[in-house]
Amino acid sequence: MDLALPTRTPTELDSMRAAGRVVAATLAAVRAVAAPGVRLRDLDELARTCIAEGGATPSFLGYRPTWAPRAYDGVLCLSPNETVVHGRPSGRRLADGDLLSIDCGAIVDGWHGDGAVTVHIGAPTDGDERLRAATEAALAAGIAAAVPGATLRDVAVAIDAVARKHGYEHVPDHGGHGIGRQMHEGP
Repeated sequence: MDLALPTRTPTELDSMRAAGRVVAATLAAVRAVAAPGVRLRDLDELARTCIAEGGATPSFLGYRPTWAPRAYDGVLCLSPNETVVHGRPSGRRLADGDLLSIDCGAIVDGWHGDGAVTVHIGAPTDGDERLRAATEAALAAGIAAAVPGATLRDVAVAIDAVARKHGYEHVPDHGGHGIGRQMHEGP
């Protein structure tokens, strides 16, 4: 991954912003219907429709990094409960009490947008609320650390410190990335 920081033109930033808006609208639509009994595959189909209606193409569909045994066959990464990230859409039905991570990527004019949300299916437990509060605090710390001259490591250290303070740890070999013309670029 090239970590050189490119300068984006206003037109390029507008295209990235448009891709981000498609991702945000798709995440909102999927979040709105994620409920007990809904199949992960149905959420993926909804996202496919939302992305197309937004004038974009899915970033994840067909993506195959060199280490992967096959190309990714979903539009979303849907990770319920103990599935950390990059779960594949399936016929699994959501159940009351599930915690679902929804990750979405879209491309507009060759520029990627990427985002994720985690939702409670049904009523959250006390443990879910503690996790939500900890992750929101960790996100705020990461955003605060993302200042000119900071590295991705600086951001990760800030996030990790808050997570550990709340009794959580990060998953090794998983972290953030920048986006642009490629789905994974330097920040």
